[in-house]
Amino acid sequence: MGFRYGTSAAALNSKVVCTPNASGYFSTTLTGLAKGTTYYYAPYAVVGSTTFVAEEVQSFTTLSVSVNPVVAQSWPELPAEFDSSYSNLHISTYYAGSERNYTIAYDKSLYTTYWVAYPLNSGHMGSLSRPSSWSYAPDLATTYQVDLTNHTYSTNNSNTGHSRGHLIPNASRNGNSTMQLQTFYVINSVPQIQNSFNDGIWSSLEGAVQSVAKSEEIYVVSGAALQTAGGSETISYTTAVDEPSKKVPVPNYFYKLVLKVEKSGSTVTAAKAVGFWFENKAHSGTDYASYTKSVNEIEELTGFNFFVNLPDTIEEAAESNSSWSTFTAF
Repeated sequence: MGFRYGTSAAALNSKVVCTPNASGYFSTTLTGLAKGTTYYYAPYAVVGSTTFVAEEVQSFTTLSVSVNPVVAQSWPELPAEFDSSYSNLHISTYYAGSERNYTIAYDKSLYTTYWVAYPLNSGHMGSLSRPSSWSYAPDLATTYQVDLTNHTYSTNNSNTGHSRGHLIPNASRNGNSTMQLQTFYVINSVPQIQNSFNDGIWSSLEGAVQSVAKSEEIYVVSGAALQTAGGSETISYTTAVDEPSKKVPVPNYFYKLVLKVEKSGSTVTAAKAVGFWFENKAHSGTDYASYTKSVNEIEELTGFNFFVNLPDTIEEAAESNSSWSTFTAF
């Protein structure tokens, strides 16, 4: 038994053989598929010399992004590179000496950051005082950045109450002064509802992630989405108090992904991940565990491919989990 599949529902010309488990169920992971392509599939079974194929054909569509990481490194936190529909990207990794801090994907034309990816362990966290101001990223012309160095986003419009929402937070880097100052680059800021979101459930989630990292190194991707993939949500805009000429889109959603890995030497042998997805609005309470999703689900929502440096079978297993408790117990 197994699956027949192909790019046409009428021609399932490829085949993969599966071994059922003790309950009779079977599954498989396909590799080498074309990106941005719809595939059709149906289970089959061979009895004697006769092949029976299920009448109901189902389908799935692969992501349109490449499976290559955004930078030529094997770091576990890196998502895949962007497809050709994304232009004007600034992708950079910031370092403190030889130690990597974070990798950022920033849209120069929209003045917005899609995601920040970084490792997190106890050595990154400490008790350094919070800087009093922000600064421009030194490797990008200020023309492509918004002046948030001394003040936040304007409240003199309909989009009131947006703070300079860190994607990699200060408390995840306040054990190293160089790394901490780099989290205050203005491109690490996205307009985020302050009351009952940035200072509430989002802050609680950041603290929970940091608590996990105090005992082991984990990997984090924190991002903002203007719309869901293929969606048509209305995008509102705000401006910076000190630079009202630049319109900054307000994300409709924020998400965070966290990953643990087990290794034998330098080889990843197992992994577990979980994701969180929030609307950019005031949230009652701080129960972040109610907002979990699998990484697979957030990939569908964003159109991005995360944690692509994991081996394929390990990646699929890790990205199917949607339980915070299962993640923390791993």
